[in-house]
Amino acid sequence: MAKVFVSTVIGAPVGQVWPVVRDFNGLPAWTPFAAESRIEMGAPADQIGCVRNFSLKDGARLRERLLALSDYDFSMTYSILESPMGVEDYVATLALKPVTDGDRTYIEWTAEFRAPAGNDQELVTFIGQGVFHAALQALKQRFGG
Repeated sequence: MAKVFVSTVIGAPVGQVWPVVRDFNGLPAWTPFAAESRIEMGAPADQIGCVRNFSLKDGARLRERLLALSDYDFSMTYSILESPMGVEDYVATLALKPVTDGDRTYIEWTAEFRAPAGNDQELVTFIGQGVFHAALQALKQRFGG
């Protein structure tokens, strides 16, 4: 299994950052790569099992299922159902923790998946830098670093 881990500290309290990232349908509002998103079958965006269907600015389309959402732990876990990346058994978790020194937020985004043969490192780099890191940097700019 390939693994991705990206983390950063955001200069705002968890109580301000969590409402933005917990919206499973809200990727276009805070990431630089998502163009539009909808939750299939009109389900609520915080319903476990709901499926977000979103397009990237380059025109690619992905479908992801919400597996877990915790307002207590400030975390969400989701899987990819369909993606142009060709990954299988993809499960990712986005988790926030309060940093009491300065009332900031530690955020980490992890993923594990099976990649097409010989494509592991390329996908780890793309997901880690092109997706997770880019999104977290956008959050830092929004809230302060």
